[in-house]
Amino acid sequence: MTGDWRIDRIGTALRGENPTVLRRLTSGFAVIGDVQFLPGYSVLLVDEPDVQRLSALPKAKRLSFLSDMDQLGEAVERACRRLDPAFRRVNLEILGNKDPFLHAHVWPRFEWEPADVAAAPVWLYPGDRWTDVQFRLGPQHDVLREAIGSELDQLSSMG
Repeated sequence: MTGDWRIDRIGTALRGENPTVLRRLTSGFAVIGDVQFLPGYSVLLVDEPDVQRLSALPKAKRLSFLSDMDQLGEAVERACRRLDPAFRRVNLEILGNKDPFLHAHVWPRFEWEPADVAAAPVWLYPGDRWTDVQFRLGPQHDVLREAIGSELDQLSSMG
């Protein structure tokens, strides 16, 4: 996947042009990550491109964003548990150090991860995991996309 959508992830999501969008949630967009060295990696994007921090949102929207983060985390957990028996847990992070807009990372973690990074933050994975074409999001992740989307639909219907 290439194109201008990466430059304006939120704007393209709002216009229906971001190919990584899984579902529209209350406060933003659930998207599947550009890299999938940990299959199921997803991100929650706030639906206001100029918002840089959680604290910049009004309290009600802040709570909505955190609730959406929880929902995406649970959807990733359910999908990954179903698709990979070595699924271990989900890590949730709001960092904001690189991209200047509010977003939350949802990282599935697995028993098969290399010992030297299994207990470490995902950011300590070797650089090639982030750039190697074999980990780039593509059609091979369609089953995973569908599984996470389906779980989001089920969680939304449960209210």
